Amino acid sequence: MRPLPSTARWGDLSGKRVLVRVDFNVPVAERDGEVVVTDDFRLRAALPLLTDLLARGASVVARTHFGRPEGRVDPRYSLEPVRRALAALCPDVELGENLRFYPGEEAGDTAFGASLVEGVDYFVNEAFGASHRAHASIVVPPRLVPSAAGPNLAHEAETILALLEEPPRPFVAIVGGAKVRDKIGLVRVLAERADVVLVGGGMAHTFALADGRGVGDSLVDPNWVEECRTLLKSGTVVIPRDARGLSSGAPFGATGGDARAIDFAADVPEGFTALDIGPETVAVFAAVIEGAASILWNGPMGVFEDPRFMVGTKAVAQAVATSGAVSVVGGGDSAAALDALGLRDAVTFVSTGGGATLRLVEEGDLPGLRALRESPFD
Repeated sequence: MRPLPSTARWGDLSGKRVLVRVDFNVPVAERDGEVVVTDDFRLRAALPLLTDLLARGASVVARTHFGRPEGRVDPRYSLEPVRRALAALCPDVELGENLRFYPGEEAGDTAFGASLVEGVDYFVNEAFGASHRAHASIVVPPRLVPSAAGPNLAHEAETILALLEEPPRPFVAIVGGAKVRDKIGLVRVLAERADVVLVGGGMAHTFALADGRGVGDSLVDPNWVEECRTLLKSGTVVIPRDARGLSSGAPFGATGGDARAIDFAADVPEGFTALDIGPETVAVFAAVIEGAASILWNGPMGVFEDPRFMVGTKAVAQAVATSGAVSVVGGGDSAAALDALGLRDAVTFVSTGGGATLRLVEEGDLPGLRALRESPFD
C-alpha cells in the first residue's frame, strides 16, 4: 500500500494558503450565559500541525463539521464557541463555518468540495475520525490541489494497521458495546487476526443466545444469532461466563436508581436484564489481558455510565493499563472510561476515530486515506 503523503515535502510555505480539514466536533455547554467548549483535547491535538504550517510561512484556514445540522444553517451548531477556544490556543488560524451547514458536504458533492479549495494552494487532512466518510471536504480536495496527511491522521492509521498486520503475540482483542450489528464485522476480522477476542457489553447477549444460554430480557438481535454461532465455532471468541444486572424495568444509566445489582452465575432468568459482565468473567478477562503482548480494545463491557455497572469496564481498563502490552484503544466510550479512571496515559495509543477505527480494522482502508494516496499531485 502506498504510504500517505506528508507535508514535509512542501518545504517553505511563505505566501501559500493551506486548507486543513480538522475534527473539532467537540463538546460544548452553556456556562454563565455563554456557550463554551468543555473539552479542547481535539483542538490541542491539532496544534502541532497548525503551528508548524504557520512557522513555515503559510496562512492557514481550518474547516470542520460540528453536530448534525442536516445541511442547513442552525444556530445551535454555530462554530463560534469553537472559534473562541481555538483563538485562545492558536490565534493566527482562521476557522471557517460548520461544513454540515451545506448539503453538499455529506452528499460528497464535487462542486462544493471544489469551492473549499478556491484560492488554496495545499490541503491537509488531519481528521482521522471523519475519514471513513466520503464527504466532500474529505475526498474532493486531494483531486484538485497537492494534499497530505496530517501527523495525527498518519499516526492513527499507521498504528492501527501495524497492529493488525504484525502484532506482537499473543494479540488480544476486546470488543464491547451495545449493538452486535455495529461490531459483528469487527469481530469477524479480529477472529481471524487475533489470538483471542474477548466480547462484552450488550452485544455479548446475542453471542450468549447463540451459545444456547438464557439471556432473560437482555438486549439481543435475533438477526445475528447464526453469525455469532459461526464465530463461536472459530475457537477464538470468548464470551462472558456470568453477568450482573437488574430486574427488568428497574432504572439504570447515568441517572439510574439505587436498586442493588444482581449477579447471575450463568443464565439470566426471565424478568431480569444483564447490564455488565459478572465477577467470574472479570477475572477470566483480566487474566487473558495480563498475558497479552498486544491489545486492541473497542467498546465498554457494560452500562459504565452507571456506577453499579462500571465494574467490568473498569477492570478491563485497569488490566489493559497494567499489562505492559502494546495497547491501542479506539472509540469514544472506551476513551471516556480511561479518562474517568485517569488511565489514558497508561496505554500506548488512544484513537480518536470511533467509527473510523472500526472501518479501518474491518476493511483495511478508508475513503479519506485512499483519496490522499490517489491524489494526482506529487
